[in-house]
Amino acid sequence: MKKVLTYYLRPYYARMALGFAIKFFGTIMDLFLPWILAFIIDSVIPTGDKRMIYLYGLLMIVCAIGAFTMNVVANRMASAVSRDTTRTIRHDLFERIVHLSAAQTDEVTKPSLISRLTTDTYNINNMLGRVQRLGVRAPILTIGGILITLTLDPVLTLILVATLPFITWITVHISKVSIPLYHHVQDASDKLVRLVREDAAGIRVIKALSKTDVERARFDDVSREVIRNEKKASGMMARVGPLTGLILNSAQVAVIVAGAARVAMGACEVGRILAFMTYFTIILNAVVNISKMFVVFSRAAASADRVMAIIDMPQDMTQALPACVREALPQGEEPPAIAFEHVTFRYGKSGEETLTDIDFTLRRGQTLGILGETGSGKSTLIRLLMRFYDPDAGTVRLFGQDVRTMDNAALRAHFGVTFQSDTLFEDTIAENIRLGRALTDEQVMQAARDAQAYSFVVGDKQGFESALNVRGNNLSGGQKQRVMIARALCGHPDILVLDDASSALDYRTDAALRAALREGYADTTKVLVAQRISSVAHADLILVLSGGRVIARGTHETLLKTCELYQELYASQMGGLAQ
Repeated sequence: MKKVLTYYLRPYYARMALGFAIKFFGTIMDLFLPWILAFIIDSVIPTGDKRMIYLYGLLMIVCAIGAFTMNVVANRMASAVSRDTTRTIRHDLFERIVHLSAAQTDEVTKPSLISRLTTDTYNINNMLGRVQRLGVRAPILTIGGILITLTLDPVLTLILVATLPFITWITVHISKVSIPLYHHVQDASDKLVRLVREDAAGIRVIKALSKTDVERARFDDVSREVIRNEKKASGMMARVGPLTGLILNSAQVAVIVAGAARVAMGACEVGRILAFMTYFTIILNAVVNISKMFVVFSRAAASADRVMAIIDMPQDMTQALPACVREALPQGEEPPAIAFEHVTFRYGKSGEETLTDIDFTLRRGQTLGILGETGSGKSTLIRLLMRFYDPDAGTVRLFGQDVRTMDNAALRAHFGVTFQSDTLFEDTIAENIRLGRALTDEQVMQAARDAQAYSFVVGDKQGFESALNVRGNNLSGGQKQRVMIARALCGHPDILVLDDASSALDYRTDAALRAALREGYADTTKVLVAQRISSVAHADLILVLSGGRVIARGTHETLLKTCELYQELYASQMGGLAQ
């Protein structure tokens, strides 16, 4: 919370000071109204001077209009400050999220990031607006009301002042206890977002497998956890209002009794007692508002801690100093396009190795095929190549340079990639292929032709400006894959990575795609992760992975003779083993 108040609010200090000044004078005008009324009752009406009555009545109207106008202006300024500050925080948070490493994203989890970007920033915005609107007005009403009541009747004021230490202690103590509870509320909300996100993405599977009741039960469990934590936090903070009200109402009863006694003794006038009770009500409402502000502040403090934990999260995959940028090569020899040098990797700090001693090289224009059972490390190898993770041992090189010495943006500019579970956005087909890059319409159309997507785009979908639904749900599985492959091909990348990108294509379309890659992308280095042997049979090098290790390598013909697993795959897919 300290950073929100001292860093993000700093550019708006002058605007806030002006807003506080306007709010101050508006509040002072509010405070004058009961005092003027008491003066009219006790001093003006007894004189019978109608002109003075009208004059002071007009003064009350001026104060009421002035207070209303100034409070409206100050509230608008407060809303603008909270809006602009929250926008900056949200922008910085989103900027940091998109630059988190894959390991950091795995640690925090995507649902938690979504919750911090939405719910937590809203809580901060709500707090900033509330503090500016009530943070000045409520204390001024409280302190100013007490000072004015001292001029009316010091004895009755002492009764009121005696309650303030108790109210302060209750508010501060309960707020300290509540902040950790709101952390638990937000953690439970993260689980709820994660479940909703999973169910929304997999709703077809849930319905197809009649799993609706199971998911409803899961949702009910998580929802109950959110409710339990919310009840604990809200229940704790809810004690502030009743306890404060009990103390102040008890004090009000004491003031009424004492005031009646003083009027009976002639020590005080009726108008003053009436004004005192009005001020007491004003002070009561102000103290209640202050207690509500502590509730908002407690929730926002927990949210601010979560937001700043991400913004202040250190960069864990910085660009290493290029002390030895390129491997030593004979003069005139071009370095390999891709080189894995005895690479070992595991997810997290413990657990089994996902990849062990991966070692291979690939020249520019060559094709690498990667085969293996589920969980063998195929996709992990791609993530290391693009430096979503750093290896625990060994080196990954791109055109002879250690990827850890390269700027991430420059590194990934070499790639065109389609991941195993890739995403289409709610935009036109052309923009899904272009994806914000400075590419011409002709490049987009040529990439679609090479990806075998052109025919259905201009036919079934009536052109490249046709809109796609969220996640491309108005396309078939094969159409989605062809649009995503066109995205990878667009711009003619140095390295093309297709991670199981043709699994939904029929054999004829898959063959046409491979032919287009051979003819139009001869100088592009290709990395193909596939389940079908036919998709990688033409590759210059095929790696067969099992348990994170390379158990065999070579060309299609070599592996048919030497690798038992490859032979089994070929036999199951092709209907028999070639002689």
